Amino acid sequence: MKKLLVICGLTATGKTSLAFKLAKSFNGELVSADSRQLYKKMDVGTGKEWGEVPIHGYDLAEPGENFSVSQYVAFTQKVIKKIYSRNKLPILVGGTGLYIKAVVDGISTVDIPKNEDLRKTLTEKNILELFEQLATLDSAKAASLNSSDKQNPRRLVRAIEVAIWKMENGSKHLSVVYEKQRYDTLFIGLKADSNLLDKRIGDRVEMRMNNGFIDEVEDLLKSGVSWKNQSMKSIGYRESEKFLKSGLGYEDFIVEWIKSEKQYVKRQYTWFRKDTRINWFDISEQDYYKNVEILVKKWLNRS
Repeated sequence: MKKLLVICGLTATGKTSLAFKLAKSFNGELVSADSRQLYKKMDVGTGKEWGEVPIHGYDLAEPGENFSVSQYVAFTQKVIKKIYSRNKLPILVGGTGLYIKAVVDGISTVDIPKNEDLRKTLTEKNILELFEQLATLDSAKAASLNSSDKQNPRRLVRAIEVAIWKMENGSKHLSVVYEKQRYDTLFIGLKADSNLLDKRIGDRVEMRMNNGFIDEVEDLLKSGVSWKNQSMKSIGYRESEKFLKSGLGYEDFIVEWIKSEKQYVKRQYTWFRKDTRINWFDISEQDYYKNVEILVKKWLNRS
């Protein structure tokens, strides 16, 4: 079984930097698992990084387009096969847990299409109404949701969408929707205590502002991108709407952006802590990289 290295974990922990180091040490190539970095012309706000080895998965879609998990899986499968053909190690790196799960484990519902008419009607409902509708359609799914998912309107809408599709098409069709890929996978997860993460998040927001984030947003708007586009719902971009359009003060804008990043960390932690395959490393520990390298070597030498 072919090897796949996964670098995941919390935002602002240096996942991509670690992946570049490991790629140089172990003849690898990177594949981004970040739902924000796949958009073109959105480099500053999404924190795209480049290094001495290739990274795939950036700039897959125009910022005015929607991009699905299904499209991401199709792209990533092809890229991983090409990396194998070059006798290199694919390194899947990012903080979008759903993308990682879809590639490594497969998600049977990944190709169920969006129902735009349904979504328009659901936008009028609050979180409680969405959850109650899901419970009526699929009580088992509703009961399986964690507290974070229950408060996430986007995930509730998708769950309702899937439940209705199953009712109309039958669950038997799900078995052929997505062919699961099997890999010998090593999961490396990066974490840090809240004080360090808070500082890193604040520093990163400041750096992105200094690197021209607002100019990037204004250029996107001038090119015809709308605040309603999926891409502009990304953290930082969505907060900038109030700053540029609704008169939100600069300091309050920064506070809101940082707050959203911290909330995202909590959602990531809720997602990743359920996966017992992840080997966690605290980036504040002095020898953490050396310990990661030792683990990767052992795994690669294992037949």
